[in-house]
Amino acid sequence: MSTPALEIDDLGFAYRSQPVLEDVSLTVDRGDTLAILGPNGGGKTTLLKVILGLLAPDRGRVRVFGEPPSRARGRVGYVPQHVSFDPEFPIRVLDVVLMGRLASRRPFHRFDAEDRALALASLARVEMAALAKRPIGTLSGGQIQRVLIARALALGPRLLLLDEPTASLDERVGRSVWHLLEELSSDMAIICVSHDIGAISRFVRNVACLNVRLFTHPSRQLTPEILEATYGCPVELLAHGHPHRVLAPHEGGEGA
Repeated sequence: MSTPALEIDDLGFAYRSQPVLEDVSLTVDRGDTLAILGPNGGGKTTLLKVILGLLAPDRGRVRVFGEPPSRARGRVGYVPQHVSFDPEFPIRVLDVVLMGRLASRRPFHRFDAEDRALALASLARVEMAALAKRPIGTLSGGQIQRVLIARALALGPRLLLLDEPTASLDERVGRSVWHLLEELSSDMAIICVSHDIGAISRFVRNVACLNVRLFTHPSRQLTPEILEATYGCPVELLAHGHPHRVLAPHEGGEGA
């Protein structure tokens, strides 16, 4: 049996004694696609940072391909939620993607022909190779998101982490990003944090709900009971871009 892409056992993490993650256990097999949903402040981004080795847990065990996160960084690609570019800064699309090669190179490494070939191949994979020489500031939101995915792919990851990859995109463009991730899942494990519940139900294989504690579900089906356990109140699925709506009074007052 091959080593899972990710193994987490009894993970705990707190900011200034305030629990953010409690008793989190999770296994993600190679080739799996997992979506993590939950309310803002529920610990989703923190969990990704622990998997990346950017944060050390207070307790518990994390293994990425059988190793501590610090030793597996060359096999994990990451697409953060908030990335901003100065539209006037003269950096090309290809240069942005080349940054993805830095994790696998020694400090002060000069990019060589192999790096450039891999970066161009990553752009081609997300259908952006024709824009390699364009300034990044001239691209649309959907195009920039594909470039950021290409940057993560340039590393040659076996596990890809994405934090809200379609949060700032309209429904049509967001759907194209989900289709892209579905294609990429044939070559790597993917863990994606998202509020896009409708897309999750179509494009991923498994779902985990996180609100300090983790609720795992071995399918993509979401029920009112699952969502209520995660958000801590009755919820209703709405149109794209609206995570939930409160249906009845609940602790913390009324409102979404």
